[in-house]
Amino acid sequence: MDSVATSGPLYEKTRRVWNGAVTNRPALVVHARGTADVQAAVRAARDHDLPLSVRSGGHDWLGRGVRDGALVIDLTGMRRVEVDAGTAVATVAGGATAADLIGAASPHGLSAVTGTVGDVGVAGLTLAGGYGPLNGRCGLALDNLLAADVVLADGRAVTADADHEPELFWAIRGGGGNFGVVTSMRLRLHRVDPVLAATIFYPLPQAAAVLDGLNEILSAAPDELTVAAAMLTGPSGAPGLGLLPVWSGDPASGEAPLDRLRRLGDPAVAKVEPTTYSNLLHANDEQPETIGHHVATRTRSLPHFTPDAISALVEAAATFTSPMSRVLCGQFHGAAARVPVESTAFGLRQNHVMATIVGWWPPGDAEPHQTWADTVSEALARDALPGGYPNGLGPDDSGQTAHAYGPNAARLRAAKTRYDPSNTFTATPLP
Repeated sequence: MDSVATSGPLYEKTRRVWNGAVTNRPALVVHARGTADVQAAVRAARDHDLPLSVRSGGHDWLGRGVRDGALVIDLTGMRRVEVDAGTAVATVAGGATAADLIGAASPHGLSAVTGTVGDVGVAGLTLAGGYGPLNGRCGLALDNLLAADVVLADGRAVTADADHEPELFWAIRGGGGNFGVVTSMRLRLHRVDPVLAATIFYPLPQAAAVLDGLNEILSAAPDELTVAAAMLTGPSGAPGLGLLPVWSGDPASGEAPLDRLRRLGDPAVAKVEPTTYSNLLHANDEQPETIGHHVATRTRSLPHFTPDAISALVEAAATFTSPMSRVLCGQFHGAAARVPVESTAFGLRQNHVMATIVGWWPPGDAEPHQTWADTVSEALARDALPGGYPNGLGPDDSGQTAHAYGPNAARLRAAKTRYDPSNTFTATPLP
């Protein structure tokens, strides 16, 4: 074990997460270096009746990884990534980030399914789902999980895969970190050539027509094309619609699909260029001047861009309470949608758009930004599918949580009772 801290600079650094509004003060922080450290910490929390939190990447908007009065297991000292190029499999320690994983895989001509931000922890992203630019071609991040080493609530270390603890393996693929501490994972890698990525920005008056036209493109999109859309503040300081498509197939075949996106209107910005997956991740790294800013997040899953949803998105941009706020809409389709819903705990396998509403502001009065996020969420709820992405749900979202796992809810509750009957782990909300 590297250290145990109840105060001091390392303690203060550990308790800070992405959302600067989180000011929780854990009882103590255990800086783990391996599985034995994690086992000792889990047993100590149980023996001393302390709540338990697990901090990995720290890209945490609610502070679940650094709960007040908790024993926090900090995995950031466990970031090793080993790549077997012959089998295209990465072994990833529990504290590794997406940037760590992609950085290790890239020299071998391989890539992994991640989200869109490099400093997000691989474990937290993968266990809850993992939307990202390769979902259409390679599935969700959790669909590429081959095995996991897990420390359970009683301190035992087990391996979960298709042949060992298969019910635990089913549950952690979508059920989040609610069943134990994942100290290591084996992840399937993919041979992905340099991708074609575009940044296309439409002024707000064009947004409604562009989103309506985008529906047809999304409904017929090949696996190699995954499109993110975002209501955000543009380069000129005015709000609008950004399209951020990624083509992961043969680059020569990607020009035409991306050109269709450029012809949905008259864009103020239209840039298409080949890039590496690593550069794609780092383009979304948080800027130093925004570190410590406050965040409020909501999530809704839309079947497509309905007329009411389009109106709600345009109104959201027109009423931004901060130029940093945004609504991110990620496409779910292709390989991710072809996985049978009962195969993993992830509860939504039909084509949809996952909308993440992000109120983001410098430290100060939170009320207008939280009200904006709530208003946008309520407006999108009219046409949204039941439930929502568990990584984006909070304690006040019980109505969505009840439906977040679809037909898998009862089986997931049974797995929770089997593996963690005392509810030691509370990474994401369960029904």
